[in-house]
Order: sequence, then structure tokens, then C-alpha cells
Amino acid sequence: MTERKPPGVSFESFADKQIRDAQERGEFANLPGAGEPSASVTETVYDELWWIKRKMAREGIAVLPPTLALRKEAEDTLLAVAAAPSERVVRRMIEALNVKIRDMMFKPPPGPPLGLKPYDVEEVVRQWHERRAGTQGAD
Repeated sequence: MTERKPPGVSFESFADKQIRDAQERGEFANLPGAGEPSASVTETVYDELWWIKRKMAREGIAVLPPTLALRKEAEDTLLAVAAAPSERVVRRMIEALNVKIRDMMFKPPPGPPLGLKPYDVEEVVRQWHERRAGTQGAD
């Protein structure tokens, strides 16, 4: 804890003395971000929620409206389908995604529109077979 400023000593000299003492004790050595510009200096527009955004970035948290989160999940699911080991897994993945899409279509949450409709399972399976046939023929 910092000590109180003695009476009669200016704030500037008191602060300078505390900084000098801390430097001598090595309290400024090996600080994170040493030698790098402050992120607040490199930002061009002030954002009142800067601290929340930094905390979320550090924690790896992303918050999207439910419809956008489902769009992202659909995109990720379609990418994962390509690596699925069997047709049964592909069907299970797309059917589970379709259940979520239908739920959101019939009970839309606030936010931007979903912009998705359930996927045709047979079409996704057909595309999966075509990709597999193309990659197996390349081996």
C-alpha cells in the first residue's frame, strides 16, 4: 500500500520519490506489454465499452444475437460435414441443425432475421458422397 504524503512535500516530488523507490526495488521490471505501444494509443476512435471488449477478447468470449449464432453454427456444421466419417453421422449432424433452425423459425428471438431454412438432408448427403469420391480418387 502506498504511504501518505507528508505535510509540506509537494505532490510531484512525493510521486517522483515513490516511482524512484519502486524502480530501485525492481517493481517495473518484466511488466507485461513492456516496450509495446498501449492499445488505447493505437485505437483511432474512442469506445466506451473498450474494457468489456478487451475482457471478452482475453477470455475468448464472443456474443452474437441468437440468429447470427445459429448462422455461424450452420456454417461450422456444414464445414464439419466434409470431415464426417460416415453418412449416418452426416445425417445426424444436419438433422440436429435442422431442428434448431425450425425452432428459431417458429419462435424467432429478437435481433436480425435468421435468413436460413432447413437443409435438404439428402442433398447434403449427396454432396458429401461426391466430395468423398473426389478425395478418394485423388489418393
